[in-house]
Amino acid sequence: MKDDACTSPVSKDYEKELSKMSPFEIKNKLIDMAEEDARKSTATFLNAGRGNPNWIATEPREAFILLNKYALEECRRIYDDGAGIAGIPSIAGGGERLLNFLQEHQSEPGASLLKKTFDYLVDEYKSNPDQVAYEWAEGIIGDQYPTPVRILVHTQTILRDYLQMVMATGVDKQKIEDAGIFDLFATEGGTAAMCYAFNSLSQNFLLQKGDKIALMTPIFTPYLEIPELDRFSFDVVHVSANRVNQEGYHTWQYPKEEIDKLRDPSVKMVCVVNPSNPPSYTLAPDVLDQLVDVVKTDNPDLMIITDDVYATFVNNFRSLMYELPYNTLTVYSFSKYFGATGWRLATIALRQKNIYDDKISRLTSEQKRELDKRYGSLTLEPKSLKFIDRLVADSRMVALNHTAGLSTPQQIQMTLFAAYCLFDESGYKERMQKMVEERLNDLWNATGFTLPPDPLRAGYYAEMDMMVWAEKFYGTDFAEWMDKNFEPLDFVVRLAAETAVVLLNGDGFDGPRWSIRTSLANLDRDAYTRVGKAIRQVLEEYHECFISQEESK
Repeated sequence: MKDDACTSPVSKDYEKELSKMSPFEIKNKLIDMAEEDARKSTATFLNAGRGNPNWIATEPREAFILLNKYALEECRRIYDDGAGIAGIPSIAGGGERLLNFLQEHQSEPGASLLKKTFDYLVDEYKSNPDQVAYEWAEGIIGDQYPTPVRILVHTQTILRDYLQMVMATGVDKQKIEDAGIFDLFATEGGTAAMCYAFNSLSQNFLLQKGDKIALMTPIFTPYLEIPELDRFSFDVVHVSANRVNQEGYHTWQYPKEEIDKLRDPSVKMVCVVNPSNPPSYTLAPDVLDQLVDVVKTDNPDLMIITDDVYATFVNNFRSLMYELPYNTLTVYSFSKYFGATGWRLATIALRQKNIYDDKISRLTSEQKRELDKRYGSLTLEPKSLKFIDRLVADSRMVALNHTAGLSTPQQIQMTLFAAYCLFDESGYKERMQKMVEERLNDLWNATGFTLPPDPLRAGYYAEMDMMVWAEKFYGTDFAEWMDKNFEPLDFVVRLAAETAVVLLNGDGFDGPRWSIRTSLANLDRDAYTRVGKAIRQVLEEYHECFISQEESK
């Protein structure tokens, strides 16, 4: 503990200025402080500020490597000059050649997954074997533009089944059947999907400057920042997960009065991250039921964007894409679950019958003429162009639609990630969940704070409201004193400068002012005990200052 617990590492004015920045930009300043502290002391620098996982899924990557070998053989079979130039894959007979290849390499890592995936497409979907083998070979070689540009044919087939498995583990079969078929658009990570969605909603007059939208907070910071950009300038309604239980602990769920804000028909869209970031809780059944009632009863035209990247870290997950399929555009990223943030793999899912297409059909004649002009280079009937295909075109400013789409090697790796979980026999999901749960428990145990059991917790992040724990441990007077005398950002500043631990400020995600976010993904398990102790140390430092000031009165 510091000699002078009342002295902050930086000035209060500097902290006020710093707090205006995004938490992810503040993080860079905190890293500098933490690295400096690590150099001056025996402390080990620990950055638990970002969500990049420190694990990877191995088998789908091994399958990717082996499939590359097959694809190169296919190219050399066509032409091989012996000096590093080969041809490109051909269709005829590819299915048989792929099966022969897999038989010859059956003992190699990844062969089993490739065989299961190939058989699944051919047996379950009656896909043409030669077409599957050709898409894989050409896709992994990356010698052609994506065809179709929105997503490769067999990639979409596998991803549809994977998404249903992930998004509807707690949904009854009738709802799944009623949801129907979803079209997919493979994107460069979830962040690109977000940008594309906001852009196309604006381009197609579904949202215009000054329109009212809602954000279910706390939420991933870009959802807070994008609506504030000048080109959007939306009127933002905050729907806050401020429910607390009888003991005064956050449940990170939404009270009825918060959800009721969405009943206002002037609220045109709502964005939700489910499970949430940073609290890391999935929507409670009663909240889901209230959202369904809001749409069915008061706001049937409500557009919903749900970002479900952490869905795999909870059981019995119910995505809004199955609860309200007509209204919902879903973003799903492969980055976290498979340790693949650098691959930039995600998809947008939109039901074939949806509110977005129907709202476009109800635009004014003038707006329709403007959109016909915008998309007229793509089709003779631009009015019939689906919203999801407009997303694709807009992602390349329309004029480059013919070269749009996620790179084909990325799509093949995404296919193999999804297939791995479709056919998983090793308990990957259970092991992933156990890993983050162990880290979460170690963190909280080290703080001495109470973590109530909750089946709705994903545990990928931990959000701690330090005002709650200040009051629980040291009383209301202390909590009020701390809030009056220090900036909320001071807590993470002290952590960085005095313990070499980097966490993010939760208020940057529109969470409680004194909350802090810890990622449970990117450090080894034993590190979280140290992070927890550092959190408690800083809280005690504030209390030490409080006591010294009280005694001096």
